[in-house]
Parts: sequence; C-alpha cells; structure tokens
Amino acid sequence: MINILLEGYDISSLWLLNSLKSYIKSFHRVTVIALAFRETRVENLDDWNYLYEKNTGIYYAGIAEAFFAYGIKESQIEFINYFTDTPETANAKIQNADILYFLGGLPDRMMQRIYEMQIYDSIMHHKGIVMGYSAGALIQLREYHLTPDKDYPVFGYYNGFPFIDDFYLEVHYEGTTEQDESIKRVIHERNKPVYATHYMNGAIVVNDGKIKLIGEISRFD
Repeated sequence: MINILLEGYDISSLWLLNSLKSYIKSFHRVTVIALAFRETRVENLDDWNYLYEKNTGIYYAGIAEAFFAYGIKESQIEFINYFTDTPETANAKIQNADILYFLGGLPDRMMQRIYEMQIYDSIMHHKGIVMGYSAGALIQLREYHLTPDKDYPVFGYYNGFPFIDDFYLEVHYEGTTEQDESIKRVIHERNKPVYATHYMNGAIVVNDGKIKLIGEISRFD
C-alpha cells in the first residue's frame, strides 16, 4: 500500500505533480470518500450536492480536475455519497478503485460515518493507493492528535486506520503557539516523532514503510 498525506486537494500543482506522478497513473480508478463534512453545513442531499455533485458542486471541479493532470479521465472518478449510497454500493466503489481519496473536514466524524456505512473493512483490505488531505491525511494514522481550534476546542487523541504507526502528523503548520505546544505534548506522551506539513506546502508519501517528504515539512523529535 502507498499512503499519501496531503495539505490540500490541488494535487495538480507542479511541486506535487512532479513527485506524485510516480505513483498516480492514467489508468487508475479513483473513489472519493466525501464523509468529513460538518453537520452544520451538510444536513441533507441537497447540501451534499451543493458541495460535491458532478459538474455543479462547488468543490467537484477542484477535486476531479486535479486528477486530469495525471491523465485520469472523469469517467474514472466516482464519489461515495453519504445520502444515496448503500453499504453495498459504497463497498463496490471501494473495491473497484485503485485510489481511495479522503477529503478534508472533520476526521472523527468521517471515521464515524465510515463505520456507519459499513465500509471500514473494505478500506482496510485496499491494496492500492490511499490518499487524503487535512482530515483525510490524519485518519491514515493509527492514532492522530488534534490541536485545539474552532472545531476542536480541546486537545485530543483519536483513532484512525492502522496504516501508519511510526509518527504523528500536524497539518496546516504555521508555527503557532498552540501547534508547537501540541507537538511537544505528543512527543512527551507518545515518544514518537511528529511531522508538520507547512500550510498548503507539504506532503508525505509512505511507501512500504519508506517515507518521502515533499515540499516544506518540519520534523520534531
């Protein structure tokens, strides 16, 4: 398995494209797992469609068209829809994919919805590429931490997928006091390094345990 941890969804940027094209190929089929949304923003199918519906969703083009730079066609990309997919259809989309792509948002709510839709096991058995940005990067770690912000006012540890267990991740790093305090706390309490991907300018690829750093990333021990 190849894990790609991203800051944002603009994977067509040259600084990422030149590195990721070694992994992402034109024949790959992509399943986008759009389950990290906030309830205050997405309450029903209309709200979900406003964000992710093909051709009309405000985020659809940015997500789908970024793969065009790798030669992937629109017909090779499909989304898991929380409101219309059943466990059977969602699992089929995962099993047919070469790339699973987790979107950003609320990582703990994404994990809850993954269990709710009964797709956890299919994701665990995936042998291709797992990639995601922000929350979609964090949940690829066996355990991740969240620095206090407007969504999570209290520092906490959460369970993700047991794909990566060698380090912790601080996303959107800007060197704030809150971020640095969280990083120090993780190192003290978990005795593992923390990689910090700088805001919109960092990515990490883990390929069979080998770590490749792309862009601007700080490592704290």
